[in-house]
Amino acid sequence: MSDDVHFYEPRNGHGLPHNPFNAVIAPRPIGWISSRSREGTLNLAPYSFFNAFNYTPPIVGFSSVGYKDSVANIEATGEFAWNLATKTLAEPMNASCEAVGADVDEFELAGLTPEPSRVIEVPRVAETPVSFECRLSQLLRLTGADGSETDTWLVLGEVVGVHIARRLLVDGVYDTAAGEPIMRAGGPADYFEISPDQLFRMHRPG
Repeated sequence: MSDDVHFYEPRNGHGLPHNPFNAVIAPRPIGWISSRSREGTLNLAPYSFFNAFNYTPPIVGFSSVGYKDSVANIEATGEFAWNLATKTLAEPMNASCEAVGADVDEFELAGLTPEPSRVIEVPRVAETPVSFECRLSQLLRLTGADGSETDTWLVLGEVVGVHIARRLLVDGVYDTAAGEPIMRAGGPADYFEISPDQLFRMHRPG
């Protein structure tokens, strides 16, 4: 084994100041998830394990380490919304991840406005330029390779409503950089953003 390569087996620890796994899978889009409890309490929380998984029907998903309020709410009601975390909304997004009781409304905590959705009962973040209304399609408890259950829950939802600010549609094409998305990567406090000068194009062969 070359001395120029740091190798480790995760079960034995990584031996570094910060776990590199999250940093290597980078940058990661943020799953800023709004949900509502069966009793009506609103919840808003960011998850850095988030992505899109299917075109037709469109499916997005996030995983929660621990059976947190978002998971409980979504299992109970079958609905959630994803909200684009932007550079402008970075501080409110960060405020919404504070560990608080299930009776605390993170919209209010972060100074954000709940905007009624069109298809589902869960509100969106009014201040964001993009949001998806979602219905739960699958809720899975993740297991290790040996079949043992983890304390992590994967939530998959079908996107049943899409809201996009018209200013982000240029000749009908969504302008990713103009949306100013922020993403998690690197160390424990590291975020990244996209700028137009980072764009390059490469068409598929054939």
